[in-house]
Amino acid sequence: MAVQSPKLFRFSTWGPWIEVLAVFAWGVLLLKYWVSGELNILIHPNFFALTNGTGVFLILLACYKAAQLVYQQWRSRRTRNRKASTATPEMQHITLFPPGWSASLLLVTALVGFLISPRVFASDKAMMRNVNDFLPVTQSQPQAFRTARKPEERSLIDWVRTLTVYPEPDAYTGQRVNVQGFVIHLPDLPEEYLLISRFVITCCAADAYPVGLPVKLSQSRTAYPPDTWLEIQGEMSTETLENRRQLTIVANSIEEIPEPRNPYEY
Repeated sequence: MAVQSPKLFRFSTWGPWIEVLAVFAWGVLLLKYWVSGELNILIHPNFFALTNGTGVFLILLACYKAAQLVYQQWRSRRTRNRKASTATPEMQHITLFPPGWSASLLLVTALVGFLISPRVFASDKAMMRNVNDFLPVTQSQPQAFRTARKPEERSLIDWVRTLTVYPEPDAYTGQRVNVQGFVIHLPDLPEEYLLISRFVITCCAADAYPVGLPVKLSQSRTAYPPDTWLEIQGEMSTETLENRRQLTIVANSIEEIPEPRNPYEY
């Protein structure tokens, strides 16, 4: 069924500009994430060049389409009177969604991205995704793991990789450790234990998974609230926690640190 639709007809004058603005806004948003450093908490650094290139391409594409629209509108003004005298009412078919709804949605989403800053995953998300001291089976498992680093130079993910290959905790007892991460209070652990954790990202934040190691304290963990970033020095020990022998950090020194610019491990 066809009906006259003056409103849909008027959309043809401003609808293309919404599409241009949506493309331009997304290009600027991608570059804004890079300049502000927020891209670090969204995707793996290996994809920075692709993301920035996409942002530049979208901006250039929007400028090109805007120039086309300006030129078309300039030409239409020259023939407006002639077209008005011969034009017949445009007929439009009724559709489920109004024209331009997808472009409008993209534009609104980009504007929301400017207003709301992305946040780093914290302890609540880590507990939902089950923190482990080994790499998940969905990740490619190394057949062997070798590192020239001294034990005290290993990062948290280095220790997790080592445990994934050789999970016997007694093999590391007495080794010195110096790691950084955020605090998690697991309800099943005694009060003098906390979990030091990091999220590991392989592609983007959507596939980030948490890893961590228990830390034995000389006091109650209430002194270190959840999500606090700490640098912990100590030595490795084997403890039986939750009916399982686990490699545990016996803390000798604990220092609160600011959240790193790159909070994820890779």
